Amino acid sequence: MAAVQDVAAINFIAASKPLKEALKSANLLKSLKFNTLISGDIGTGRHTLARVIMPDAPIVKGEDPELYTYIENHSQLIVDGIENIELISKFFQSVQKYETHIVAISTGNNIGAEYQSFFSVSIVLPPLHERPEDIKPLSEKFLQEACQLFGCSLPEKFDLDIEHLDISKNAFSLRKSVYLQCLALQVGFNDILNLNEIYLLRKMEEEKENIYKNELLLFEVPLIRAGMKKFKSQLKMSQAFGLNRNTLRKKINEWKDYIDD
Repeated sequence: MAAVQDVAAINFIAASKPLKEALKSANLLKSLKFNTLISGDIGTGRHTLARVIMPDAPIVKGEDPELYTYIENHSQLIVDGIENIELISKFFQSVQKYETHIVAISTGNNIGAEYQSFFSVSIVLPPLHERPEDIKPLSEKFLQEACQLFGCSLPEKFDLDIEHLDISKNAFSLRKSVYLQCLALQVGFNDILNLNEIYLLRKMEEEKENIYKNELLLFEVPLIRAGMKKFKSQLKMSQAFGLNRNTLRKKINEWKDYIDD
């Protein structure tokens, strides 16, 4: 049991103050029989934190028809999506009847007063954009995962492009964007051609007109972005690309919504 707890604690990245406090509370709650509510957006670490508190408890969905069987037959239980329980008063009565220790997970932070009064402890995990200190250590963790998954080794001078990491869906989108950056180092010319073909075929199912013009950005935008990073000036870019400066300027203006100038 101790080993599982250690793994859960390691997996819960807590560099920011809110998450350090959340982890501290979770570690205290391991030995206390307090019903606990963990709320926050998807990808904020709710399930991992629940595992810190209850490493061995089964997880059951709030809408699962077997929910009350789980309550009756387990002394500890993690309930995922407590807001999806139809008869919440019945749930509370059942938990009290069988003295089941509950850690509940909810999406968002709009749980009603009846929930708040039932749970002795409430922990709210803020979204990733409100705790930027956690982005780098999370990214490094996901980068290690990606290397193990793809069986690759990174160049010594490789650094994640932090500015272009996606945190719109917290850890879920962050993991995806880190994986993509790692994978980009492994793909070759034919891999890119095949990926573009798959993407364009899907777009052709959706778009019926101006497909060639609309999808030129797949080539031109990354080329211009890379040129800006490499050459630092439009003059050097135009010389390297074999374009006059006016043509290059026109292209940059055409795709300005996709280019960080």
